[in-house]
Amino acid sequence: MIKTIHLIASCGTGMGTLACILKEMGYTVSGSDRNIYPPMSDFLNEKGIRLFAGYDPSNLDHEPDLVIIGNAVTKLNVEAKAVLQRGIPYLSMPQAVNKFIAKDKKIILVTGTHGKTTTSSIMAHILYTAGMNPSFMIGGILKDFNSSFRIGNGEYMVIEGDEYDTAFFDKGPKFMHYDPEITIMTGIEFDHADIFTGIDHIKTIFSTFVKKIEKGGHIIAFNDNDNLKEILASCVASIETYGEQAQWSFSNHMQQNSKTFFDVQGPNKAVSIETDLQGRHNLYNCLACIAAANRIGISDKYVYTALKTFSGIKKRQEIRGIKNGITVMDDFAHHPTAVRETIKAVKPFYKDGRVIAVFEPRTNTSMRNIFQDTYPDSFLDADMVCICEPGIKKNIPPKDKFSTRQLVADIEKKGIDAYYFKNCDAVIGFLVSKLRPEDLVLIMSNGGFDNIHIKLLEKIE
Repeated sequence: MIKTIHLIASCGTGMGTLACILKEMGYTVSGSDRNIYPPMSDFLNEKGIRLFAGYDPSNLDHEPDLVIIGNAVTKLNVEAKAVLQRGIPYLSMPQAVNKFIAKDKKIILVTGTHGKTTTSSIMAHILYTAGMNPSFMIGGILKDFNSSFRIGNGEYMVIEGDEYDTAFFDKGPKFMHYDPEITIMTGIEFDHADIFTGIDHIKTIFSTFVKKIEKGGHIIAFNDNDNLKEILASCVASIETYGEQAQWSFSNHMQQNSKTFFDVQGPNKAVSIETDLQGRHNLYNCLACIAAANRIGISDKYVYTALKTFSGIKKRQEIRGIKNGITVMDDFAHHPTAVRETIKAVKPFYKDGRVIAVFEPRTNTSMRNIFQDTYPDSFLDADMVCICEPGIKKNIPPKDKFSTRQLVADIEKKGIDAYYFKNCDAVIGFLVSKLRPEDLVLIMSNGGFDNIHIKLLEKIE
């Protein structure tokens, strides 16, 4: 009988969420990670999960009944090696999700390069608002629940489906482990350069997934992505599309104060929506969820109420504080498309000030020079740009490394003030002398960025 479970790489969004679910289900849970930082570290501590800083065989001395090994863990990890040497039973994260949580649920799976967390969160909120008592497991903390997970007794479970590999002992994508009733596909671009060789490699992964689900599943697909269109061209599953000139589209988009208004047109459907979400990309995320809700049979009144009351997700256009009229916003954006769309989304709401974009390229892909020539155009809607060297180091060959200094030079060539910084403290020192009331500081990083948000707010006078 399993009573104690240990998670290696427990502070990743997926693994941290799983740890909390297992704790809530009554298991004794512990975890270890090399990088422990908020908000996930705070979240785990609040749930009473014991955290070990760093990897060490001694973290297993309490003899857990089961170890769950995250995909960030290599076969050379000393703690993972100890699991194998000691003969402790182990699973990957999606194997554990299926074993403990999702086996009796109808799964709504959200996949794609962009928008997975937001779309999954909107979908979960719609189900909850409709009284369907859903479960969900999402790679971000939903403000309405102050959680990245929920275990409900309803029939539906929303899962954010990651295309990243499963574990060192299973190099297939995580989403291949699930059998969804509805799959939302938000589009496909190149990302995760540490495991994918190029866009064709990613398309092959998604094609394999589509073939797996096409007989029994329903797909809701973004219509304005050529890679996704190519993959679905020969798919025999039932498909609905959303986007421009799609089965589900929007019109009369208007932004007023902090609100967004738009009208939705679908098959035999027309509904007006009000939401706090900003940007066209988030309207597309809403469309996907509205289509899924319609498929399930959720009434328009619940959809309207859910989108009007949806509070958002931490690290997704999250306002961390406003001081002396200066707003500090935290966002997860790191891919060039996400950076561009995030800046474009917030710009109309700060017309009386400047949008100052602060970017830390710290993902496995953004630390490589794959998007060296693409990133500069992502910052065209910013009034000022601060590029910071990433706080983590990767063993990347010099010829493949991304140049932050070159990015700054290329942005300057486009007529935008851009500055290079070696670390977080240098960024803060520069900003406090430049900021003025009505400015927005949009901080984009997929990590903690050395707690720059709070440090900056403390320094603003």
